[in-house]
Amino acid sequence: MAKQIFKVIFLNQGQVYELYAKQIYQSDLYGFIEVEEFVFGEKSQLVVDPTEEKLKAEFSQVKRSYIPMTAIVRIDEVEKEGAVKVREAKGDKIAQFPMPPFQPGGES
Repeated sequence: MAKQIFKVIFLNQGQVYELYAKQIYQSDLYGFIEVEEFVFGEKSQLVVDPTEEKLKAEFSQVKRSYIPMTAIVRIDEVEKEGAVKVREAKGDKIAQFPMPPFQPGGES
């Protein structure tokens, strides 16, 4: 049986991240998706993608990532992993889900 691989696209600080992972599920933390076992392409060539190397370094020590559901753009189950990407969200028609401002102490 082939292992499942998921492509996760989400917003993070004005950028759109496109990563691949083996495990995705709803978190016990309300409103979050847990993403585990990030997959990065194995480079057997001399060509190095700086974006992929940056993301690989950023997530190298990450065991599990908790992503807010409101930041998720899309999750797809795919046949195999592709190139990971980060791009600016400017000009894209992607916007984070609007959230009401947090008010400590409840409603007034």
